[in-house]
Amino acid sequence: MEFKHISVLFEETMQYLNIKPDGLYVDGTLGGGGHAYGILERSANGRLVGIDQDREAIAAAKERLAPFAGRVVFVNRNFSGILEILRELHIDGIDGAVLDLGVSSYQLDNAGRGFSYMQDAKLDMRMNPDGDKSAYDVVNGYTKEELTRIFYEYGEENWAKRIAAFIVERRSVKPLETTGELVEVIKAAIPKKARVEGSHPAKRVFQAIRIEVNGELEILKQSVKDFASCLYPGGRLAVITFHSLEDRIVKREFNALATGCTCPKEFPVCVCGKQPVAKVVTKKPVLPTREELDRNPRAKSAKLRILEKRS
Repeated sequence: MEFKHISVLFEETMQYLNIKPDGLYVDGTLGGGGHAYGILERSANGRLVGIDQDREAIAAAKERLAPFAGRVVFVNRNFSGILEILRELHIDGIDGAVLDLGVSSYQLDNAGRGFSYMQDAKLDMRMNPDGDKSAYDVVNGYTKEELTRIFYEYGEENWAKRIAAFIVERRSVKPLETTGELVEVIKAAIPKKARVEGSHPAKRVFQAIRIEVNGELEILKQSVKDFASCLYPGGRLAVITFHSLEDRIVKREFNALATGCTCPKEFPVCVCGKQPVAKVVTKKPVLPTREELDRNPRAKSAKLRILEKRS
């Protein structure tokens, strides 16, 4: 199956990155190489470090970025290791970086990866196919309380407790092994009259399990700080999120990096000496245009935020 992924908010990301002709950039979520291709195409002599924990994504990106051979370094790791990765490559700073936190179209459409509630497959959902924890482990190994927590916190699912109870009851007879079996249980747990029109009843639970399996929210907060610390003055970090929890974390961390003095207001002078290390370029997130949504409905929840390193 061909590794394909439509890069969301592509033109906007390219514009906000202020790409330099000889700049050094990092694509921390390489995927099929869409954003990376755009950066390299717009920089005559620019270089790029492409990072992805999915080895299939790396293989596909190598093929797509072949025209830029010699200007790209591929790293099969998680972007959370950015500081160590750059240290190993003897790179002391970068001019920009992009993080596209969505699941690729390939991962969703490839039934064998177990990300989709629309196709029956083994419960997996690992971004890194070699990862230790899979969706099977979460669904069949977590307690009812743990399942309730992740469904509510990561999926913002109102029926979290009831769904968790139905899963525990069902797996007591036989372990849940496929996405189809999990969808059946979720549908049984959510009353028909409570289902949101136009939205699949399993969408939030699948999102929550995927986040838990891959530790997505745990690594995001520190990763934003680490990527910002790698930027040269004037360098920009572009982060594309796909649900409110991710966006909230990015917004909070961007604002913290852009905040100076944190002394209480009643202090006559600053004693903390804290200076802002960056500025938020996008006060409000950049959203997909109607034209983009018509081309790619999966862009519906995408939000782009940009941070710039101060001098």
